[in-house]
Amino acid sequence: MIDDVLGDRALELADVTVRRDGKQILHGVSFSVGAGEHWALLGPNGAGKSTILGLCGALTHPTSGVVRVLGAQLGRVELAALRRSIGHVNPRHPLRSPLTVREVVLTGVTGSIELPLRWKPTPAQLAHVDDLLAALGLTGKAEQRWPTLSQGERGRTLIARALVARPRLLLLDEPSTGLDVAAREQLLETIDGLDTTHPEIASILVTHHLEELPSTTTHAVLIANGRVVAAGPAGEVVTSRNVTAAFEHPIDVEHRAGRWSARARRAAAPDSGPDCAEPISAG
Repeated sequence: MIDDVLGDRALELADVTVRRDGKQILHGVSFSVGAGEHWALLGPNGAGKSTILGLCGALTHPTSGVVRVLGAQLGRVELAALRRSIGHVNPRHPLRSPLTVREVVLTGVTGSIELPLRWKPTPAQLAHVDDLLAALGLTGKAEQRWPTLSQGERGRTLIARALVARPRLLLLDEPSTGLDVAAREQLLETIDGLDTTHPEIASILVTHHLEELPSTTTHAVLIANGRVVAAGPAGEVVTSRNVTAAFEHPIDVEHRAGRWSARARRAAAPDSGPDCAEPISAG
């Protein structure tokens, strides 16, 4: 049976290691996510972010250490029931059939990619889907088919699909992948809006681009080489010093109007004069 909460924790990883094919991927990873908190999982390619997200989604088990998701310890719970309480947004959604937007969202009710044969949603389920489509600005797209949607429209559809089962934990796996600047900003506005429409949901967003962090991000964990570089409140973690350490390259981080940006640190010119701009640094 899944407990309602573990104290006020939606997720806890304690001294977690993962080994595959004789290679250790995670080394003593520890952090915990509180109910209603919005975490960013940051790090370079190959750092272990996807492995951690698999643990958070109850898709894989640790080699050692403890993972508790929504109060349930992996290895001691029926996984199918636990997964129904976790929403997962993956822009690489493997849909092949030309389902409509409404039908794609309904697959979140059944926990499938395609709609099951002979399955019919209840009037209450249909009403909930339409409420989500309205909240995400998709009412006018409800009957459009998946292949005709823009990447931004697909992203919002997948968020609605993740929310339709009323999850308590939302995982967003690089949701801005493939989006242009305008579509990215629209998607981030949608994610920011969840803090108001679904304040009880805890979330983890995976990215390696600071510009893709929503302004509602409350906490962050920086990963490098399978180890935690820093974890905690976002303002204390996402700094020039920590990002430089995680990405092993001198990076200057700026936080302005609730959003982050990053650029390579420029070496000072030997004879820099008063007209030379100082690099921005938050660390």
